[in-house]
Amino acid sequence: MKASRIAVAGAVAGAAVLAVSSPCFAHVSVQPEGEAAKGGYAVVGFKVPNERDNASTTKLEVTFPSDHPLSSVLPQPVEGWDIKVTKSRLAEPLEVHGKKIDEAVTKVTWTAKGDGIEPGFYQKFPVSVGTLPEDTDQLVFKALQTYSNKEVVRWIEVPQEGQDEPDNPAPVLALSAPAEDGHGHGAAADDKASDDAEQASAETTAASDDSGGTDTTARVLGVVGIVVGAAGVAYGVLAGRRRSA
Repeated sequence: MKASRIAVAGAVAGAAVLAVSSPCFAHVSVQPEGEAAKGGYAVVGFKVPNERDNASTTKLEVTFPSDHPLSSVLPQPVEGWDIKVTKSRLAEPLEVHGKKIDEAVTKVTWTAKGDGIEPGFYQKFPVSVGTLPEDTDQLVFKALQTYSNKEVVRWIEVPQEGQDEPDNPAPVLALSAPAEDGHGHGAAADDKASDDAEQASAETTAASDDSGGTDTTARVLGVVGIVVGAAGVAYGVLAGRRRSA
């Protein structure tokens, strides 16, 4: 009796752990590599786990937010997957770097060439995005996950603050505060490269000055040596003439 009670308690505890932990890892999610700062660019990764034991994930469709369209969406090639980028015309054109853009990427679709994501594995799909909006704290990407048995899981429910996580939450990208200089990481990298170039130029100039100074000194010493040598020869000739006389 005691052993059976322990077994039942263990089973219940195990089920409770699975019930608590599975929602945290089971759904499609999106995370930035580093930070996703407002007004800047970022590389984000859509993480897709396989939830089924008898089927593989063969397609992922990610819809990009229409309320905050992104002017630049560049997927990174993923081995074993075809990528299709869908653009749509915008209701209101975007102005980026002084140019108006009347269309933007509204969906990216990854389709497996082979088996796809097999049971017990996950796959990341990286995408470079920007310019990130400054008037919101998050971006919602609704996703459809298709399995080899034709089942489609719709990750489209938007999580609401103060409420429990829905059964099929949409991937949400949290945006951080903009960079203090307002230019993002790219400008910082450019500034560093410029500083390095200036330092290298200064070192080259200093080395050139030192080399020039050394060459000048050597030349002066050489001339002095020649003059002294000539004077010695002249003195020797004159002294020889005097002894002969």
